[in-house]
Amino acid sequence: MTQQPLLLLDVDGPLNPYAAPKRRPEGYATHRLRPSWWVAKQEHLAAVQARQATRARHAKPPAVRVKPLRVWLNPSHGAELLALPYELVWATGWMGDANTHIGPHLGLPELPYISWSDLFGEARDGLHWKTRDVVAWAAGRPFVWVDDELGPRDEEWIEANHPGPALALHVNPRLGLLADDFATLRDWAEGCAVPGA
Repeated sequence: MTQQPLLLLDVDGPLNPYAAPKRRPEGYATHRLRPSWWVAKQEHLAAVQARQATRARHAKPPAVRVKPLRVWLNPSHGAELLALPYELVWATGWMGDANTHIGPHLGLPELPYISWSDLFGEARDGLHWKTRDVVAWAAGRPFVWVDDELGPRDEEWIEANHPGPALALHVNPRLGLLADDFATLRDWAEGCAVPGA
């Protein structure tokens, strides 16, 4: 019996190619979503702006209506991800909201997710704010981390601090996950099967 490696999935960039030029990529559907982190962020920004604008008048800031976040998702990605020999895990700022807002559009079941110690925090030592938490969460298990914000420093840190096999797979946020990425994921998993407990 073998234990499957972890596939740690970011949403924005790999699954939602938010930086695609001009228009929605072919094969993707547009969704307008209000995840809790987005609502909180927009309400905070609106409150700061309202306080600045009304400070001189001592007026109460107006109620905020948060516009939904536009997300592009390719419905075929769910089946492609489920066909891979991995245990899927959300590694996204969406955290549990990914199960509510993203997974159903892709046909994914509820997945575990990483709770971040410093959500959208400042990078330290040139590392992405998720890197230390990803390695801690994996706890020595083999993993592939799919994200659009990974760099060479993250790869070096993972190699130096994670005792098991690991791959940091950068995905272009203009393109999202492509056939080559899925092939890389399949090939890597085949080369890293580990005996189960």
